[in-house]
Amino acid sequence: MLEVAGLASRYGRIPALAEISLRVETGELVAIVGANGAGKTTLLRSLSGVQPSTATTLSFEGADIRPERPRQRVQRGIVQVPEGRQVFGAMSVEDNLLLGAFARGTRDTIDTVWAMFPVLREKRQETAGTLSGGQQQMLAIGRALMADPRLLLLDEPSMGLAPLLVAEIFGHVAALKARGTTILLVDQNARAALAIADRGYVMATGRIVAQGRAADLLRDPQVQQAYLGH
Repeated sequence: MLEVAGLASRYGRIPALAEISLRVETGELVAIVGANGAGKTTLLRSLSGVQPSTATTLSFEGADIRPERPRQRVQRGIVQVPEGRQVFGAMSVEDNLLLGAFARGTRDTIDTVWAMFPVLREKRQETAGTLSGGQQQMLAIGRALMADPRLLLLDEPSMGLAPLLVAEIFGHVAALKARGTTILLVDQNARAALAIADRGYVMATGRIVAQGRAADLLRDPQVQQAYLGH
């Protein structure tokens, strides 16, 4: 589904990504893990077109998307849940969700979101800024689902959440994968991310330094020492 080779990006004169190559197959959940500042968010922003980048290959479902703007990539089905949720705090929960269908998708999808996140239905007329952190993360994911994603880019969904909420959010992510949604997941919680992933990539200082089956990465002594707290 997604093929990337030689992807690079920078902030001014400062390199942020160098020679990134990866792939995501249809139906896979692929995790990208690494320390804070490794370039994980920049990578997702580059894939969605928000961050300027160059690449020798950037292909989605066989199409070269390098020249395409973010809206065009969304229309293809590449939809990102941004780091920090970025919900529209002054707008209602329901209106936040409906905005997700603006470039792609239909209002009908909202019933699927209500079923996945019943608490959002209960709070549909409340302003998004009054929700808890976990509920805002559900809203951010639900807003992305409204665009009927073919590839869901999830950026740090566990950030700032209590352990019980982290488990709940990752449970929802695993459920989306089981439904057939293709997911590229970035999270500093490497153990939780790899536990639900098919494959994984480890990033450090803007480069991919390890890759493989998620179960193998979880058992790798170097990965354990550097990223899993062993």
